[in-house]
Amino acid sequence: MSNIMLNENSIKEFKTNLRGAVIEPRDKGYDDARKVYNEMIHKRPRLIARCADVADVIQSVNFAREQGLLLAIRSGGHNAGGLGICDDGLVIDLAPMKYTRVDPTTRTVTAGGGCTWGDVDHATHVFGLATPSGIISTTGVGGLTLGGGIGHLTRKCGLTIDNLISADVVLADGNFVKANADENPDLFWAIRGGGGNFGVVTSLTLKLHPIDTVYGGPMLYELRETADVMKWYRYLIPTAPDDLNGFFAFLTVPPVAPFPERLHMKKMCGVVWAYAGPQTEAEETFQPIRAFKKAALDFVGPLPQPALQSMFDTLYPPGLQWYWRADFVNEINDEAIAQHIRFGNALPSMHSTMHLYPINGAASRVGKNDTAWNYRDATWAQVMVGVDPDPANNEKIISWTKSYYDALHPYSAGGAYVNFLMGDEGEGRVRATYGDNYQRLVAIKNKYDPDNLFRVNQNIKPSEQKSGATEAS
Repeated sequence: MSNIMLNENSIKEFKTNLRGAVIEPRDKGYDDARKVYNEMIHKRPRLIARCADVADVIQSVNFAREQGLLLAIRSGGHNAGGLGICDDGLVIDLAPMKYTRVDPTTRTVTAGGGCTWGDVDHATHVFGLATPSGIISTTGVGGLTLGGGIGHLTRKCGLTIDNLISADVVLADGNFVKANADENPDLFWAIRGGGGNFGVVTSLTLKLHPIDTVYGGPMLYELRETADVMKWYRYLIPTAPDDLNGFFAFLTVPPVAPFPERLHMKKMCGVVWAYAGPQTEAEETFQPIRAFKKAALDFVGPLPQPALQSMFDTLYPPGLQWYWRADFVNEINDEAIAQHIRFGNALPSMHSTMHLYPINGAASRVGKNDTAWNYRDATWAQVMVGVDPDPANNEKIISWTKSYYDALHPYSAGGAYVNFLMGDEGEGRVRATYGDNYQRLVAIKNKYDPDNLFRVNQNIKPSEQKSGATEAS
């Protein structure tokens, strides 16, 4: 335990002042409340405040600051490194703040800090509208957005941060502010990619697009065809129309319907497509894709946007062991393909995978200094993840992930999508991820959180706390 000794009376007063529940280690629901999506992460906070509203968040921030408690912020709990939880400190859990409000006239949605993308899709789809998000609908809106937001609609609609209009934020001093183009524009710039370094985001207002049905799904090929597929794919994506998105993947076919039994537990490569243009043009768009090579499995067709967004939810439920490594990638050369084939053939478990997410198209037409997201000129965000339900296999999945990353990193653009970083990669990786935006982020951190209250994250340290670590690529 930490050296912070909390007075029982102060805890009692804190509980009295909150509408939501405050959970302690001795409480019956504590072990469930402290779980995060990645079962490899085991932290034991001193207190978990399940905030019912903004007032609860303000009270919790003030309590953590005044008591000198380590503070973690949790929305969906999906963070790769488990950064929505901490040992011995206070966790602000936004899960009860789950509300949405859609304005179909202005094409906007406002979502509470506890919402998942499934909540947003449910609210917006009835109006035939959508906003870009990730690929798992149980992911929290807040965490994914603040790190940038990559998903099926990135090439057509940009990153999630490119669709963020306004946010409500509780600052380190307990003040409540709005961050948008007109109010606190420096803070608005920083939270669009800078993660949770600057405050607790209690609601987000996002732009919506008239997207209802997409033409999408997985198209899988034999593993021996990987070189052909990757060489074709590397030229297709940079020249594809914005309406077409497709991320490349290595995977093991799960032994469940609707996958045919002949493919069960087979290692394969493939592309998960999402075409969000006119559905009358979808078949024509996919004619050259299907003409390139006959897929061993072709599940691509028209489906509701939320169906694509939630397609992999059951394959990746909470409670699996996860270990991540990531990079930005400009091009996929033949040497990189050879390494991809080597590690794709060696997938260590059914759930382990590698994805190359396109981040060009609309996302690339935002200036690299217009938001905190620095790698606007990269073509892909690459991630390799070792995943397994059994902790006994952790050494195997971690070793595969690290070795895969080490082999591919020389061919990368440097930096990585901040939401894909684990918590053990060091300050140099964070600096490299923000590049020439880093010092501006430090200046904004100095203004809004000079004492680094919000540090359980991919931390941007205030200048007076700068460690002098050298930049890593």
